[in-house]
Amino acid sequence: MLRPKLLTLIKNRPEEFSSRRVLKDLSAGLVVACIALPLSIALAIASGVTPEKGLITAIVAGFIISLFGGSRVQIGGPTGAFVVIVYGIIQQYGLAGLLTATIMAGIFLIFMGVCKFGSFIKFIPYPVTTGFTSGIAVVLFSTQINDFLGLGLTDIPSGFFAKWGLYFHSLGQINWAALAVGLLTLAIILFWPKKWKALPGSLAALLITAVLVGVTGMNVPTITSTFGAVDSTLVMPHLPGAVSWDTIQNLMRPALTIALLAGIESLLSAVVADGMIGKRHRSNMELVATGIANVASGLFGGLPATGAIARTAANIENGGRTPVAGMAHAVFLFLMMLCLMRWIGRIPMTSLAAILFLVSYRMSDWRSFKALFKAPLGDVLILLATFTLTVVFDLVIAIEFGLVLAAVLFMKRMADVYQITNTDDDIMDEVRRKDDIDTKVIAKHVSVYEINGPFFFGAATQFVETLEHHKNCKVLILRMRSVPAIDATGYHALERIYNRCKDDGVQLILSHVQKHVRKTLEQYGFIKLLGEDHLCRNIDHSLMRAESIVKDRHSIAE
Repeated sequence: MLRPKLLTLIKNRPEEFSSRRVLKDLSAGLVVACIALPLSIALAIASGVTPEKGLITAIVAGFIISLFGGSRVQIGGPTGAFVVIVYGIIQQYGLAGLLTATIMAGIFLIFMGVCKFGSFIKFIPYPVTTGFTSGIAVVLFSTQINDFLGLGLTDIPSGFFAKWGLYFHSLGQINWAALAVGLLTLAIILFWPKKWKALPGSLAALLITAVLVGVTGMNVPTITSTFGAVDSTLVMPHLPGAVSWDTIQNLMRPALTIALLAGIESLLSAVVADGMIGKRHRSNMELVATGIANVASGLFGGLPATGAIARTAANIENGGRTPVAGMAHAVFLFLMMLCLMRWIGRIPMTSLAAILFLVSYRMSDWRSFKALFKAPLGDVLILLATFTLTVVFDLVIAIEFGLVLAAVLFMKRMADVYQITNTDDDIMDEVRRKDDIDTKVIAKHVSVYEINGPFFFGAATQFVETLEHHKNCKVLILRMRSVPAIDATGYHALERIYNRCKDDGVQLILSHVQKHVRKTLEQYGFIKLLGEDHLCRNIDHSLMRAESIVKDRHSIAE
């Protein structure tokens, strides 16, 4: 449905805009703006542009994504995932080339949303997204070593190994004052009291270190000493400088990469937000809104933008429940840019590097990366190939190779599945008729869903989206008799179902799990997590177990 969520809420849920609700959204928007301020500046500098470019992106794109988006609570702006791509484009094509690529990516995203590609873009296998996200995190971390250690290097090679080789050869040039301020920044962020949530730890760290460096006169590079005076004006929208047709053709692949990455990250963020607030977003409208935001950001001289998972989560945790919070966050950022830019220039570069260290750490999601080594060998190979290519070469090659490898692996698995299920059809038909769910008695408060076919990427995502719990459901049974194989994306979907059931107080039971699937689940440790008593040999056993759980809960309630 190509209708902004804000418009739907205004038309169908006017009670969502009561004065009390709006005040909560405004409060959440202010907190998120305080979080977005240092992040936007740090991401802009890491991308090779001046600090105000990051703020312009958060203001313009953030407002538009909330205004036109398909999610209630999505917060848009620059993210760490784009740093590597943006830096590479600027080095090769300059700022005009970046702005052109951003506008082109926005047009691609609008096209994808209008053509309803929202349901397809989420079918990218989980090992591919985890691999390139973790790879970007490593590359982002490596770009900040120079500022964190205060090495003062100006001609840093783009190659990963060459860059680290230069760092090791330059260790004798460490600015110990800069390193001390960087470590202080990390300590403040990590140990900032939770009771002072109104002032986020990253913002507090920047304020404290900026004052410390200014008062003591320490020899620590700041934004102003590195980039000169920071511009606080918001220019009128305009087309980038003259760009040749050859340049546009050369920018086609980077623009498509920006569009694909923006779409993936926006939809992933929206899915995470749905799980936190119990609502559903409109994926195609989200793509269109992200596209409009990128076109506008490019016209205003900003960076590529997408939905930001961390800022979206912070919005929800602070009470944001309507798009008003996201629009308010953009307005507050605009006011901060107008009023605080003269002081922003005093922020130490090492402090921004420290913030990006933590961004890259959270972005790497090393727990998910580590867990994927329990997946089948093919998924591990996709993960490592995508990760390695992202770090050593670039994101474009990594995504292309990862998708091709995933497609080849999918075809092989389908062939293996055919060999596994090549049994006597007459016997199987008789067993299935006897095991038909229509002949069974299902207890009250018990829901039964069946998965038919391999639980691979695409099918796994679609199943999670269509799975709806009854409001009074206490036990959910998943019949897996027709699932001959499961991949890493399928397991990730199953884990999401388990976590959703746990949050909702619903007991999950798996029925008739085949040995190949069971082996994969055992490798992940899911059987131990679920409990052997929640793994039933057939539907009759599952229904008896579910009825027992419901009766036990009823007796406890009495």
